[in-house]
Amino acid sequence: MDYRRFGKTLVCRIDRGEEVIACLEEIAKKEKITMADIRGIGAINDVRLGAFSLEDMTFKEHHFTFSAEILSLLGNITTKDGEFYPHLHISICNEKGECFGGHVKEVHISVTCELFITEHDGKVDRKLDPVTGINIFDFEV
Repeated sequence: MDYRRFGKTLVCRIDRGEEVIACLEEIAKKEKITMADIRGIGAINDVRLGAFSLEDMTFKEHHFTFSAEILSLLGNITTKDGEFYPHLHISICNEKGECFGGHVKEVHISVTCELFITEHDGKVDRKLDPVTGINIFDFEV
């Protein structure tokens, strides 16, 4: 992984074999980022995704281990209890053009990943929503 800062934007390269969320956490801690949005593209070969089920208020996980293009990696960095909290969604496609997507639990890079992290002033924490069971923005902090 390597990156450069240009004002409020960090341009990042995540390399083959690296895991995206671990790299984001390292960057966020080093750069003291508490709020940012993320967008990226690249290629992967191992991803764990979740899709939230409103019926039973749980994430249904899917694990894919094929070569795929990242069509879109979008999300944000905030905090929960003052600690790094990533929220990422991804759309991927296999060599046939079949698409899959969901909430990123873990994603491993097969070739490269190009990310833009745009930092924002301020801080938004998260809190558990008892109705849905997910961590939502908490503007009271």
